[in-house]
Amino acid sequence: MEQKRTLSPYLECGKIINTHGVRGDVKLESYCDAPEVLRDLLRVFLKEKNTYREVKVLHASVFKDFVLMSLEGVSDMDAAIALKNKTVYAAREDLPIEEGAYFIVDLIGLPVIDADSGKTYGTLADVSNLGASDIYSVSTEKGIRMIPAVDEFIDRVDIDNGIFVRPIEGMFD
Repeated sequence: MEQKRTLSPYLECGKIINTHGVRGDVKLESYCDAPEVLRDLLRVFLKEKNTYREVKVLHASVFKDFVLMSLEGVSDMDAAIALKNKTVYAAREDLPIEEGAYFIVDLIGLPVIDADSGKTYGTLADVSNLGASDIYSVSTEKGIRMIPAVDEFIDRVDIDNGIFVRPIEGMFD
């Protein structure tokens, strides 16, 4: 029987790395595909204990690869300093995602399964991108094995059941 995974309603989208100016603006490192995704959010969330507090974004812009943001309730340098090193979250529904695409956090931990034989090779440990395509790092009994996330090797992704692959000989040896 198919078991539905519970996906977090909030996703890490950046980190406040510094203040910017004297009016309480903050400088963020974006974890999104492009800093413009973080810049375009109308609200962000800060995790406090086990809850998420919504904070309205008053203004945001991209500077180099960083996002400069003005947040409601953060109006001076002291308030901005208090947020330094805090992770910023976005509501899942506020982030754009193309049809058939997935958030990396939703893929981590999924079993990696042979699409033809049903053999489980391991679990997805990480996703990296070194230029041409994403690379899936699969944790196996023999250590980490890497597989390019391209149609030639990835048959399908089923967010509830696993990543189904068609590896070439030796890929998981």
